[in-house]
Amino acid sequence: MAEFDLVIRNGTIVTASDTYRADIGIRDGRIVALAEKLGPASEEIDASDRLVLPGGVDSHCHIDECMGPAYTADTFETATRSAAAGGTTTVISFTGQPEAGTVAESIAGSHAKAEGSALVDYSFHVIVHDTSAEGLAALEQAIADGHRSLKIFMTYGNLALGDAEILRVLTLARRAGALVTVHAENNAAIVHLTAALEQAGLTAMRYHARAKPIAVEREACHRMITLAEIADVPVQIFHVSGEESAAEVRRAQARGVKIFAETCPQYLFLTEDDLDRPGFEGAKYLCSPAPRTHADQEALWKHLRLGTLGVISSDHAATRFDDPQGKKRAGENASFAQVPNGVPGLAARLPLLFSEGVNKGRIDLNTFVALTATNPAKLFGLSPRKGTIAIGADADLVLWDRERKVTLTSALMQHAVDYTPYEGMELTGWPVMTLSRGQIVAAEGEIRGMAGHGRFLPRGPYDYILPARYPGAT
Repeated sequence: MAEFDLVIRNGTIVTASDTYRADIGIRDGRIVALAEKLGPASEEIDASDRLVLPGGVDSHCHIDECMGPAYTADTFETATRSAAAGGTTTVISFTGQPEAGTVAESIAGSHAKAEGSALVDYSFHVIVHDTSAEGLAALEQAIADGHRSLKIFMTYGNLALGDAEILRVLTLARRAGALVTVHAENNAAIVHLTAALEQAGLTAMRYHARAKPIAVEREACHRMITLAEIADVPVQIFHVSGEESAAEVRRAQARGVKIFAETCPQYLFLTEDDLDRPGFEGAKYLCSPAPRTHADQEALWKHLRLGTLGVISSDHAATRFDDPQGKKRAGENASFAQVPNGVPGLAARLPLLFSEGVNKGRIDLNTFVALTATNPAKLFGLSPRKGTIAIGADADLVLWDRERKVTLTSALMQHAVDYTPYEGMELTGWPVMTLSRGQIVAAEGEIRGMAGHGRFLPRGPYDYILPARYPGAT
């Protein structure tokens, strides 16, 4: 009689802390044994000459979401197909706090889009718009229902919260036990710079970086850190794009402030020069914050090694390029300010980082696992179920061929977008099989997962985001 539903044999297991050879025994979608020469199973996978890593956790994805004037291209089915193709087995997307309607209705709508469609497991951050007493009460209920992270913006028009509003959200998060995540850019400065550029007729895509220089991000990071320090509330700063912002984070961490921060592949592999490609091509690389310089790229790798930046997410926020509802919604002669922000990256995230990070010696394998799986799982209350290979964890596993050479194309990404900003990059190292809770969802470029396999991951209270100084205070 089989002892296991599935055994993965002869692989080299890599976690955030260890690398070792063992078989993995799986039963009912969970890891139940790690040992040499496990007993029989109903199914077996030979992982000889393969690395076996935890499935990626992508904690910053915009899926089936209205983003200002445009709507993202990917549904939960296509986005999670893309995730599986690239070795990611858990995604955290966003649900809005609407200007009209209720928070509960918005969350219900997001769940309806994901349930029955997702191929891998998922959770949600709640975007904060209303900081009135009623709005905060609705958010507190959403937190209690398992949506234990909030997203605030310091820019983007009506979404931008002022300092007093931010402090109200931080106070709620401290009381209710939630993590506040933030898009940190100075709204007034961006509005001022954009108006000046457009008035001068400087509207090409390359001026997006001029309208959003590193200074607007650095200032907002400093201000957000200060408010979090005053409130004694941990925060996660999204998509840190360069040295000056990362340095603000590191200074805060050095004085004991509980600040977490992430970066994204677009800031490690793209620069502001990509915005200056011929014609309208620069729109493919337009995202916020803007891509920076090669020096900033090297600084980000340094801060990843130092631990200043603990997570690498995709910030997958993809609209189609050649589409009047996407990047070209205002025409090919539009100002940079009229082009929808965001780039696709769900499937590209892990292969890019493996090839250009691990195989080129910028980070080691254990750090790769920490940045892309273990740390985001801990930060967002999904650990130890997600983000590691351990007895009791979900059998979310990825087999990697460390030597395989692949040319990145949009078709390989398995998304609903018509481009990838990394088209033509030659990578070494590739995820050849992805398992979600013990089920093969992607293998050798073929999607095998079924829509509806993915489950919502409610998150209860967890100690990782307790206040730094006075955990018991209210």
